[in-house]
Amino acid sequence: MKLDKLVLIIVVVLGAMILSFWLASLVLAALAVPMAWLAVLPAVLVGYIAWRVVEDRLTNAEDDHYDRIEK
Repeated sequence: MKLDKLVLIIVVVLGAMILSFWLASLVLAALAVPMAWLAVLPAVLVGYIAWRVVEDRLTNAEDDHYDRIEK
């Protein structure tokens, strides 16, 4: 395995861990303080937007123009 792929995997795993701890702390804070659910709503909205952008990028054939260029 190349070093750049290994580093990418490590960064993605660490990012997922940090994101899950952050979301868990938001949920626990929302359970402790009733109005803290308002802090969870922007996080859900950002997650939804990020999901839609990634999904659009993966399914859009027009964005794959540079993948067909000979190197």
